[in-house]
Amino acid sequence: MSTLTIKNLHVQVETNDGPKPILKGVDLSIDSREIHAIMGPNGSGKSTLAYSIAGHPEYEVTDGEVLLDGANLLEMSVDERARAGLFLAMQYPVEVPGVTVANFLRTAKTALDGQAPKVRQWVGEVDAAMERLRMDSSFSERDVNTGFSGGEKKRFEILQMELLKPRFAVLDETDSGLDVDALRVVSEGVNRLHGSSDAGFLLITHYTRILRYIKPSHVHVFVDGRVAEQGGPDLADRLEEEGYDRFLS
Repeated sequence: MSTLTIKNLHVQVETNDGPKPILKGVDLSIDSREIHAIMGPNGSGKSTLAYSIAGHPEYEVTDGEVLLDGANLLEMSVDERARAGLFLAMQYPVEVPGVTVANFLRTAKTALDGQAPKVRQWVGEVDAAMERLRMDSSFSERDVNTGFSGGEKKRFEILQMELLKPRFAVLDETDSGLDVDALRVVSEGVNRLHGSSDAGFLLITHYTRILRYIKPSHVHVFVDGRVAEQGGPDLADRLEEEGYDRFLS
């Protein structure tokens, strides 16, 4: 069993008025095969947590640790974190003009494994994964995220996750901007990996609707850069009924 452990994490960003603290001492522990949902109002630090774990340069960690089976991810470069088994599905995936989906995926797989996958087997795996996500085969020849709809970008994130099979996946507001059909397809992709591997998941969301399709084992409420409350799936049900007002008063 693997464990992703976040200890006393403090993160700040630089603003025109100087450094601004965002995370103010976050403690979390996620084991293999667990799904943890991070919920909270806008501006509470949810996405900052995701990007800090992944190594985004705009987020400065001023204290704390992020450990993957005892190894400190914060001491690793971004690509080293990926090779260690960390995956980030971004809320706003970036465009990469001039790089096709097919080339991007094969390059990523080669970087993770240290050798290129066998072409015939790899093409079969990609085609099968795309079919499961209801993506046309012509998608492989398009440039990464260039001209993609919101739903296509999120499906592509899940396609990467299914093919690269990370040890821990951080999903930053994957439900943002999705219609009901796309949300169902994306959720099915997450559930497939959860059911077929030992991966652990950190699911960051503002709304509870994605939790109708992806059932968390743990729910954590973020308020003002801290974990204000945590519990089981019933906590998400309470948030659906009550909102976040009681945390903000």
